[in-house]
Amino acid sequence: MFETYIYAPFFNVLVGLYSLLSGLSPELADMGIAVIIFSLVIRVLTFPLTLAGERSEDEKTKIVNHVAELKRIYAHEPIRLRAEIKQTMRGNARTVIATTVNMIIQVSIILMLYRIFTTGLEGADYYLLYDFMPRPEHINLMFLNKYDLSHTNSTLNLVQSLMIFLVEVLSALRSPLPVSRKNKALLQLVLPLGSYLIFIFLPAGKKLFIIASLAFSAIYLTFRIIQDWGKKLFDRFTPRPSVAEGEGGPIPPPASNQPPLAS
Repeated sequence: MFETYIYAPFFNVLVGLYSLLSGLSPELADMGIAVIIFSLVIRVLTFPLTLAGERSEDEKTKIVNHVAELKRIYAHEPIRLRAEIKQTMRGNARTVIATTVNMIIQVSIILMLYRIFTTGLEGADYYLLYDFMPRPEHINLMFLNKYDLSHTNSTLNLVQSLMIFLVEVLSALRSPLPVSRKNKALLQLVLPLGSYLIFIFLPAGKKLFIIASLAFSAIYLTFRIIQDWGKKLFDRFTPRPSVAEGEGGPIPPPASNQPPLAS
């Protein structure tokens, strides 16, 4: 089922993109270019999910704190605790669903890319190509005539880790709440380093897909940061109406409680 309804369409679109690029110009016959375009297309198609699941760090913190408070209150009532947590998640269904769908998509893509660049593009999966899809005799897996997408590559692996670091820094800059040192160390140091050690054994084609996806995220976050800063500057330098003025003119001074002076 996974192969027929998920992997096969993914594989056909990628091969179709490569064939289209090859038809436009022999110099564009580069699977790396097709992977970058495909990655950006996936990000654009899933962008509504990104927006739907986007919540401020303040809101996310409130949800986490609320669940922690429920666990404290109903520590000895597991049935009531599950019901309360379910109610909390139901109230934030948009975030939960969008995050879950995004996670499923990302995991599926990682599995498919591993298979594609390990055996698929070498001909093992050509039987999955649709009848109307051209069958290329040879697919150029050398990105920019330098990086073999079917094997691991330390340079692309390093670029991927640097992109993860950049995205995490931009995410921290956009966070409305101060990011703790622990979270900074975890997200900006441990995560990129751990990714480097894990992905070093995987084909470079998958790294290229992730790099393009992270570049999309970095551009989006940069745009939102500039937008937020612009709004703050606009609010700061926009004159505000005087609170001492009411709709009917100056506000009269408070009445004195002292008795009038005798004449």
